[in-house]
Amino acid sequence: YGKLSYELGFTDIALKELKEFTALYPRSFYTNEAKELLVNVLARTSNYNEALTLLESLPVKTDMVNKIYPKVLYGRAVEYINDQQLNKAERLFNKIYTLQYNTEQMPFTNFWKGELAFRNSIFDSAIIYMQRYMLEPVSYGEVTPTNARYTLGYSHLRQQDYTQALNYFEQISKTVTTGSNSVQADAYLRAADCYFMQKKLSTSLSMYQNFAATSLPGSDYAYFQKAIIAGASDNTKQKLELLQAMQQKYPSSALIGEANMEVANTYLTEEKYQQAISPLNSVIQSKNLEGLKPQAYLKLGISYYNLNDNTKALDHFKKLVNSYPASEESNEAVEYVKNIFIAEQRPEAYIDFMKQNGKTVSYNEQDSLTYIAAYNAYKEKQIDNALNGFKNYLSKFPEGRYAADAAYISATVYNQQKAFDAALTYYKIAIEKTASQYAEAATLQTARIYYFEKSDYVDSEKYFTELKAIAASQENRLESMRGLLRSQYKLNKISEAVPNAQELLQQKGIATDDKMMANLIIAKDKQAAQNYADALTGYKAVVALGKSEFAAEARYRIAEINYIQTRYSDAENAAFDVISKSGSYDFWITKSYILLGDIYFKQKDYFNAEATLKSVIENATIAALKEEAQSKLDIVIQEKDKNSKIETN
Repeated sequence: YGKLSYELGFTDIALKELKEFTALYPRSFYTNEAKELLVNVLARTSNYNEALTLLESLPVKTDMVNKIYPKVLYGRAVEYINDQQLNKAERLFNKIYTLQYNTEQMPFTNFWKGELAFRNSIFDSAIIYMQRYMLEPVSYGEVTPTNARYTLGYSHLRQQDYTQALNYFEQISKTVTTGSNSVQADAYLRAADCYFMQKKLSTSLSMYQNFAATSLPGSDYAYFQKAIIAGASDNTKQKLELLQAMQQKYPSSALIGEANMEVANTYLTEEKYQQAISPLNSVIQSKNLEGLKPQAYLKLGISYYNLNDNTKALDHFKKLVNSYPASEESNEAVEYVKNIFIAEQRPEAYIDFMKQNGKTVSYNEQDSLTYIAAYNAYKEKQIDNALNGFKNYLSKFPEGRYAADAAYISATVYNQQKAFDAALTYYKIAIEKTASQYAEAATLQTARIYYFEKSDYVDSEKYFTELKAIAASQENRLESMRGLLRSQYKLNKISEAVPNAQELLQQKGIATDDKMMANLIIAKDKQAAQNYADALTGYKAVVALGKSEFAAEARYRIAEINYIQTRYSDAENAAFDVISKSGSYDFWITKSYILLGDIYFKQKDYFNAEATLKSVIENATIAALKEEAQSKLDIVIQEKDKNSKIETN
């Protein structure tokens, strides 16, 4: 019966009967064939998860199974990518290379191998795989020649191979308009960067001017680069005019702080110390820009020092040392402080200053030696000795010059050892050193551990929020937005997540799974507000982007809204759509069956309502959904019996 149903295309029946057969007759002569047929049925319904598990359990694989094996591996790998489980996806892609009948999947596999290598910063491998893909390019969803060229361009850019990077970026876009999509616009801007790095300033300037005129995201960067080129062309006056005008043209730009620092540096280069003070104060007075403030305090101190105002110079140097003791600028400031006190013939004041800030005159020497001993053990791969050494260093020099280094290295080792509690302890120490080079990376790793390893979404939300506030690189800013959105989704903070979702959708170069999650959040918020038309539009956008758990939920929500609006026929079709197209996601499959029970009940089809809910109770693996089905079944039976009595009377 199962085999005949399979051959006639009755997928649901074949799936049920073949599963029942293999359970009832595990030692039958036909069991292996039944499992092979079941693999094909599961693949047809996109249940790649179960199909792969079953396929790999077969002791002998026939030609029929070998032919479908690469398809199942690829389908499951893409699901892993959309669910952000990249290591698992890569293992499946690697397996595809070793199989027969993999011709159809090879171009797609090469594309994703290249993309995963790029995401892991293995740029040589990213280039190799993307070039293989370009030998036989295909297009489906996110797999396109344009996206491959985009990744190739960025891979060469990261390797500082500006000629090759330029070649790929210009294949995507040689012009830019207000109608350019995010990839085209970003490729054009990166091409301008390539010309700039090759010192072809006139060409890059023309391109930056074109981009700045569009008002696209990134136009503030293009405008900033115009100023930098003016400076590189020895036109200091124009450089200053552009940088100062930028604050009026782009008041909310993240580059305002860098623009002020560039203005100050220009004045300092020309020894115009008085003019440098105002832009440096602007940096210090900003609520953000923590990474730039140590520089600003140092350069303010230097400006006043050169203006012979030692009182104000000392004031800023002291603020720097007190507020950012672990920064490189703090160590540099100490030298100026020493020079000032010695010039004033007050060496004892310098010693007092060092003591007041937790240092002695020999502090740097003790600090360095203790750290170097631990670091040498680390370089020699004496990991236990290194960890003990770093622990000892941090206990003796909690605010030492290398405190951030010691904490971050320790955290990285513990993270690699999967000792996540210890890793968190040391990452948090590195985070506290806000001016260190590790604060951003430590915040990212802390957020990841809480989300992926500990499933602590409250703390992952906290640290992804902090990362978003301090991220200097576009990659980490995107990561913070993605992680924050996923944490808020897990915590069901839908309305709070909407602004972040909307902002994420405006970012250039976001992945398909980002678009899925963001659109799902916005649609759920619309549904909660009973704005069903916009909610349906959002859910359909999620479904159109591909297969993932987000798409499975979106399909279910479409069915749910149709049910709420009493469009029972549409709701039924939509529920079956979930069942047939989201086979890897049991929760939403089961929810859809429960919804079918609700639909039949509303239509007074008590027979099918009862049968459907009983099936859920018998087969569901999720306890909460079993309980939900049982409570609804009780109501159905009660109503059925009531109507039966009325008919009898």
